[in-house]
Amino acid sequence: MSYCPQFHITPNILKLIEDIAVCRQQIIAATVQVPWIPILQREARIRTTHSSTAIEGNPLTLEEVRILEEGRPLPMVRERSRREILNQLAGLRFVEKNQNKKNITHADLSRLHQLIASRVMDQGQPGYYRNFGVRVGAYFPPAAPEVPKLMDEYLEWWHQKAMEWSPVISSAILHYRFEEIHPFADGNGRMGRALALWELYRRGFDTHHIFSVDDVYWENRSHYYAELDVVRKVGGDLTGWIEYSAEAIHVTLKRVLERVQKLSVKQSGQKILLTPKQEKILHLLQSKGGMTPNEIWKELKMTKQGAMKILKPLLISGLILRIGTRKSGKYIVG
Repeated sequence: MSYCPQFHITPNILKLIEDIAVCRQQIIAATVQVPWIPILQREARIRTTHSSTAIEGNPLTLEEVRILEEGRPLPMVRERSRREILNQLAGLRFVEKNQNKKNITHADLSRLHQLIASRVMDQGQPGYYRNFGVRVGAYFPPAAPEVPKLMDEYLEWWHQKAMEWSPVISSAILHYRFEEIHPFADGNGRMGRALALWELYRRGFDTHHIFSVDDVYWENRSHYYAELDVVRKVGGDLTGWIEYSAEAIHVTLKRVLERVQKLSVKQSGQKILLTPKQEKILHLLQSKGGMTPNEIWKELKMTKQGAMKILKPLLISGLILRIGTRKSGKYIVG
């Protein structure tokens, strides 16, 4: 029998999907041909990696994940913690690279799991479905001999039925069902969230790769696990889980839109696009309440002439102001 998820579309799900569509269109309109998209992409990858691994107990902070993503050394950190981060980054890049793949295969799942779970598994082998029983809290996933057939049905639904629904709904279903089958000995949580993200990518929902839904899950980890558990308590009805996942996506999009709006401002009806260094200066001025010219040159590690080229558009637009005398003056946010 093919997999047939149980759920019904509530008014709340419909409203969330509508709100998500509006927010997504605002983001798309604001991110057409802009130079700072790589900033948002990198930030999303770092946040998703930190959140997805932190949910599973990885102790590294967001800043430490950022250091590893940049390829810098991070002394005094357990090798396993470091490896989990690097693995998850590799897994996300694999998903990004294969975002347009129409049919996901067992081999694709195997490769993704190898990237995510290599050298961090306590039992089982990376890339191979488990051949023994497991327990997740009070839940006992299907017996090992059932896993290959269940995963056949999982992929069949993904290929043939997922397109009938909004990606907001299909990604939630794929996320939960993977966790329910629990096909690998370890790493299923990180895999399930990566597959939900893959569905959003392949459906064209996040074409720029700038969303980090896992960030929302991580902020209330106990709620995330409780929502997964509720599905089993109500006999497999996914309605509540879909509502929860849709709300997480909505929160994510609102945060992305807020960040996009900080990265671009309007002047005389024309959008001014901020470079990474201009964004950095604005953040510094906001946090410090103002900076002297010498402090700015030093912070940017540039000559006075080079720094002025960066500051001039901000001064013209009124985003920053110069106050005080030539000797004691400083720049502040306008």
